[in-house]
Amino acid sequence: MSRQNRRPRRPILLILCLFWTSVQPLAGLAQGIPTPTFPALQGEQEVLSIHAATDRPAMEPLIRDFQLLNPNTRVEFVEYVTNDLFAAALKACQDGQALGDVLLSSGVDQLVKLANDGCAGSVRSPETQTVPRWANWRDEVFGFTFEPVVFVYNRDRVPVEDVPKTPLEIADLLRLKPDTYQGRVGTYDIRQSGIGYLLAFNDSQQTTTTYGRLLESLGRAHTVVRCCTGEILDEIEAGRILIGYNMLASYARVRAGARLGLVMPADYTLVLSRGAMIPATAGNAAAGTRFVNYLLSGRGQTLAQREAFFFGFAAEAPAGIEGAASIVRTGIARPIAIGPALLAVQDDERRRRFIADWSRSLVDMATR
Repeated sequence: MSRQNRRPRRPILLILCLFWTSVQPLAGLAQGIPTPTFPALQGEQEVLSIHAATDRPAMEPLIRDFQLLNPNTRVEFVEYVTNDLFAAALKACQDGQALGDVLLSSGVDQLVKLANDGCAGSVRSPETQTVPRWANWRDEVFGFTFEPVVFVYNRDRVPVEDVPKTPLEIADLLRLKPDTYQGRVGTYDIRQSGIGYLLAFNDSQQTTTTYGRLLESLGRAHTVVRCCTGEILDEIEAGRILIGYNMLASYARVRAGARLGLVMPADYTLVLSRGAMIPATAGNAAAGTRFVNYLLSGRGQTLAQREAFFFGFAAEAPAGIEGAASIVRTGIARPIAIGPALLAVQDDERRRRFIADWSRSLVDMATR
């Protein structure tokens, strides 16, 4: 079976939900047109196939820099939303077929589930040993970014005194000013978004009382739910939504400026580390390993912090983000550890119950 025939066909609705994506290449992929590639800088000797639930524009500077070190490598980059990548990777593993040489995903719980099911290869190198312990599971799944979860607001429409600093301040704001913020707060639809589900689940683990109160307030305020970050940010910029809850700083940072403000929560700040994994069935595991080592190297981390994901593991905040200069030194960082605890997040029954409770509190309340 050819590599092209193994590529998943994805519903156009999900494709439209992708953030920062060039529509034409993805539409072409669904029609069988060759996947967008980064040609080798010199005579092609190999192909590195990356299957990713992460944004191509964010990864492009890293891929091109990797090719400076590997000029004979052509890079194939196939984009998904998190749930689609997980489904395709799991099926490929079960069928003993190859699906890329590297998997990249913000849905790190899904990568941990794949690794636990025997679908991951092992990588052990000087670069992998530099990763914080919470971002390396069994030398099979590695976090390569440090991405705080923030509040985003429209600077033109939200007065300074209304800008929330904690989840409880959002709950209070919605209670005190219902006419202003009714239907004007947005967050992920965790029924569609793997990253939205992961963040909501981890939020609920911080403090049950706070999370329950916030969820009730979001429901009463008829919170807008969307599949993807890009849709929420578009609506905040347009003024249709005034505040975005649980947004990845790496996405919002690109648009920060005159219209968008970003706030790192002051009580605790969840931190996602986007994951990388070599599939056990990778056709070119050697190239995949070199790419993972590059992402974790000092050179890759420096470039990622400067041009793609904006934070390094030291968590120094770039200009334009309100809150602590370093959420690590202040102790408010709550990294989502890549490890066996994430298997609970993927437990089918627990997931169904959590989403059902979330829907009753937030979505069903909004329709009453």
